[in-house]
Amino acid sequence: MKVPKRLAPLLEEGLIDEVLSQLMSGKEATVYIVRCGQHIRCAKVYKDVKQRSFRQAASYMEGRKVQNSRQQRAMEKGSRYGREVQEKLWQTAEVDALFRLANAGVRVPTPYICTDGVLLMDLVQDADGNAAPRLNDVEMTEALALELHQSLLNEVVRMLCEGMVHGDLSEFNILLAADGPVIIDLPQAVNAAGNNEAPVMLERDVNNLATYFGEFAPQLLGTQYGKEIWKLYEAGELKVGVPLTGKVAADNRVVDMDALMYELEETRLEQEEKLRRARESDA
Repeated sequence: MKVPKRLAPLLEEGLIDEVLSQLMSGKEATVYIVRCGQHIRCAKVYKDVKQRSFRQAASYMEGRKVQNSRQQRAMEKGSRYGREVQEKLWQTAEVDALFRLANAGVRVPTPYICTDGVLLMDLVQDADGNAAPRLNDVEMTEALALELHQSLLNEVVRMLCEGMVHGDLSEFNILLAADGPVIIDLPQAVNAAGNNEAPVMLERDVNNLATYFGEFAPQLLGTQYGKEIWKLYEAGELKVGVPLTGKVAADNRVVDMDALMYELEETRLEQEEKLRRARESDA
């Protein structure tokens, strides 16, 4: 096939030897199957920020660091430069997440290098050596649904033990490889300790799994694995292989509203002081 412009530099530098075919194209990127010596891999080419709608939710960006206050202001204003900075953060987050999770033993594609907006990583394959299908394209029995659901819960736990939440997990970004499910698409992955919405994202990820697999195994519907996993994480009791029941006891404790309002006010004042100092340092 004709070599895409963005992949030409990788061919010239010998990082890839041949572009075999286009695998898929989405809002964020186009993925190609490529040959690297004797290995078949894939190249994820992130689309130029000017060529696509830019709707990365602020909730995903919380906790991600920029180099200076100028970049932060540009992102907040939504200027062209700010969009470019935000795009770079978006790409970097996926690369960092892949390397970190792969090292922790999470079932994600093995990454190799990211250069000029192209991420080179392993091609996830089925038993016949073809590109593995997305989970939503797989015929499923009740037994297989229960098996895959348990396997993916283990991966969610392993990710959280590494301090990360996928943030957009569903049957559309899980591939079924020859040896089990593999999680993909991680630009929105968040730091569990650095993002206030991490508990909500974790619960949504897990509920998405229950809803999908519940079509084939109805006993999964209504389970509370997300709440259970986060509760164990907060208590410092979460570990790989921890037994899960899918149930959480109701919390009937009375909320101390005075203490809560005091804490919120302290947080507000602290944020105002940080902003004041940032303005003074820029002056």
